[in-house]
Amino acid sequence: MADRDIRSAPDYTVPALVMMGVNLIWIFLAIWAAFGLLPVLLLALGLNHVLERVAARRGVRLSPAVPRGRGRD
Repeated sequence: MADRDIRSAPDYTVPALVMMGVNLIWIFLAIWAAFGLLPVLLLALGLNHVLERVAARRGVRLSPAVPRGRGRD
């Protein structure tokens, strides 16, 4: 047993994030179908707020989704 080579585990980060996105989309669609668009927007806003707070606590600097400031030259 001691002579067995131990290989590193595969990195499943990207597939896990893709599946999280797929699950988030179908959950949003189910909530939209059951309750309307407003609860989905409020949930998305709440998730965004929580993720930004977690990133700030960890010291991660997030890049804005939409660049602010001067327009394109």
